Amino acid sequence: MKKQYLLSLLSIAALCLVAFFSCSEKKSSASTSDEATLFKEYPHEHMYNQRAYPDNYINREAISEAIQISKNILANRGESQAADWELVGPLNTGGRITDVAISPDNDDHLYVAAAVGGIFRSYDRGANWTPIFDDVTKPSIGDIAIAPSNSQIIYAGTGEANGSATDGAYFGDGIYKSTDGGDTWNNIGLSESNHIGRIVIHPTNPDIVYVAATGLLYGATPDRGIYRTTNGGTTWEQVLYISDITAAIDVVINPDNPNILFAAMWERIREPWQRSYGGITSTVHKSTNGGTTWSELGAANGLPAPDTETGRIGLAISESNPSIIYARYTTNPITNVFNGIYKSTDDGNNWTLVTLGALSGIDASFGWYFGNIRVHPTNPDEVYVLGQGIARTTNSGTSWQEVNGMHVDHHALEYSRNNTDFILEGNDGGAYISENGGTTWTKFLNLPITQFYNIEVDYSDPQRLYGGTQDNNTIRTTTAGTSNWSSIWGGDGFHVNVDPNDNNYIYVESQYGNLGRSTNGGVNFSNATNGISGSDRNNWNTPVIISPFDSEIVYYGTNRLYSSSRASFWSAISPDLTDGPHPSGSLSYGTLTAIAASYNNLNTIYTGSDDGNVNVTFDGGTTWSNVSTGLPDHYITSIATVPTDDNIAYVTLSGYKAVNYAPHVFKTTDGGQNWVDISGNLPSIPVNDIVIYPSAGLLFVATDLNVWYSGDDGTNWDIVGNDLPFTITMDLKVHQPTNTLYAGTFGRSMHSYDIGNIILSTNDNALASEAIKMYPIPARTEFTIDHNLSSEGVILLYDISGKKIKTLFEGNFDQSRRISISTEGLANGQYVVKFISGSNTYSKQIIVKR
Repeated sequence: MKKQYLLSLLSIAALCLVAFFSCSEKKSSASTSDEATLFKEYPHEHMYNQRAYPDNYINREAISEAIQISKNILANRGESQAADWELVGPLNTGGRITDVAISPDNDDHLYVAAAVGGIFRSYDRGANWTPIFDDVTKPSIGDIAIAPSNSQIIYAGTGEANGSATDGAYFGDGIYKSTDGGDTWNNIGLSESNHIGRIVIHPTNPDIVYVAATGLLYGATPDRGIYRTTNGGTTWEQVLYISDITAAIDVVINPDNPNILFAAMWERIREPWQRSYGGITSTVHKSTNGGTTWSELGAANGLPAPDTETGRIGLAISESNPSIIYARYTTNPITNVFNGIYKSTDDGNNWTLVTLGALSGIDASFGWYFGNIRVHPTNPDEVYVLGQGIARTTNSGTSWQEVNGMHVDHHALEYSRNNTDFILEGNDGGAYISENGGTTWTKFLNLPITQFYNIEVDYSDPQRLYGGTQDNNTIRTTTAGTSNWSSIWGGDGFHVNVDPNDNNYIYVESQYGNLGRSTNGGVNFSNATNGISGSDRNNWNTPVIISPFDSEIVYYGTNRLYSSSRASFWSAISPDLTDGPHPSGSLSYGTLTAIAASYNNLNTIYTGSDDGNVNVTFDGGTTWSNVSTGLPDHYITSIATVPTDDNIAYVTLSGYKAVNYAPHVFKTTDGGQNWVDISGNLPSIPVNDIVIYPSAGLLFVATDLNVWYSGDDGTNWDIVGNDLPFTITMDLKVHQPTNTLYAGTFGRSMHSYDIGNIILSTNDNALASEAIKMYPIPARTEFTIDHNLSSEGVILLYDISGKKIKTLFEGNFDQSRRISISTEGLANGQYVVKFISGSNTYSKQIIVKR
């Protein structure tokens, strides 16, 4: 099956390469030697590739079914059956905002829409925020619009439309409408639109709405273009359609004459290994009859002529003088770099270029990510251009001022209709307001919308929490505070590892395996990739772990596995453990994605890859065995080994089912020779991580729909706790000394959960906490166990890592109600005492302090 896929992939990739090199040849600066660099300019496809491999397909029906299964589980259990998750932050870091809105009649009523975090509302000018879209379970938002004539009517378009890496993985299912200010929402159609670029509402009739739908990101589809409803979403008609690869990305309406509209079309198509974000159909269109018919504007009107290089276009219309319209252009189908601002003063009939060189760097090298332009409500000469940077003109483009004081990567800006000095802005660092017309900006430090890839908790100091984030670096808090997180390593952040025995050693990482090391607890970092071959292939999220047996040993995965003593110099200890290079030549595929090492020695190591391979060595890397037989050909997301037995390992996979069922969690008890599906009743959804809590016999998995656990080795699964939204959870960490589970979400920050709640709830009444008492705590020379257990059973002692220390009791519980245990031979520290009576188990912790 994998060979057949690769053969078809070769033919597809060959076609893609023709398109790629054709685009490259048009770049005057490109040469053959630049091709590897050009591939690096392509976006990473980590999120999409995880879920779409190997068929380049995500089953939306499988998503809907999984959501319903998950909701039913929560609906059929009471709130009292589980404890609440606790937000641990960050609130002050923020995350990517795709759109913002201010109520037309109350500046205290604010709305922000996140790329993968849903919609938040504030009724007190941002002092407090409430998530209002969580029940919809569509966390990615493309646009939000409030009806100018009725602030209670709000339309939200699901699916971020910026063409970014997460878009294809987290697409939407159409337009939602609220008639009560966002308290409740109903889906009103365009379910196949996937991503929404813009929504505009008629100035006086809230039932007339226009939507710019971009359609499927990864592929061709007719479900794109400009759509119109005249009855509040009961029915829709596609009023502007160009082609099955031409998205509608922007639309504006004349507030004085709503029959006049302008639409920006964007030719784009993307594969996991390449992209073409430009074409001759990337043009501006105008309608003078409410969208019924449209005419293309081009060179005859003073706008750029249709060109294969033209990329994303953004539009803005002046409210105070609607005959003035602005359009911002990009060029180059790979990067979409800024290519000028054009202005019309006669309803779009004629245009002139007003700015080019002055803003040449505004979009950096990824203008496809931005494309927005905004005009002051009462001054048509004041314009903001939103890109990687943000700039403002007050003289219609004659001169520009860089706007500082905010995070980079700007996506949204809206003026108040009541006070034009009040502006709400959104970027990759969160939401900001200005109350002096844009002179200064204040960030909201109370939005839990950070997108974590990976997280870490310092074993020796659990107040120190770490995480690698999208757009916001590697960050940490040293006090477990929700609002005092700070950056310690630049770029997009990924794996973080803190030495559990000496937390002066910290390893951090940005995209494509750019590893840093600190030897002084994070005060400063230095590059730590010496020895890694530049010809190796690196995943966007390159796996890095510390050996649980010897914390001085660190492992790093490209397409090969490397080891090092504290990342001082790396040595390869494996051959290529993947299927080899991708046919496109991309260095981001055929890479390792997961590493798990033994708790007992340096000999046993498991690896997983993005092309479905699991390999294992039992001799420290001298020989390797591919043990993928019996596993589905899916992206390997995580591997976990059992502390007591190197032959027992768990593997998780991403992807959705193609037909009826797809397992996502497997277990081996013989070093990978055989695998057993232990997905149980877990919905068929991507599983992003797995951790074992052996002392309590628990498995935890992070999925695209919350965190789940099993107390019976995968036979049954349940959702962990209450109040964690149905959002993407990427990474889990267990801090055993405090019995705490940490979850890093991709869009809703980090949360913690007291595992003791699960341990109590999963035990039979006969093993209730009052049935077992241990004292004194801490124990010095001995401790005593009083119990009311019956029948035969056993009491076992584990250290906090889950390794069995010894058997404390075995026999008939009825004949020994009080058991005294000597602490002789036990080192100071925390231990777990596990009681097994029949099929029931219960665990309690004891501290030894001699």
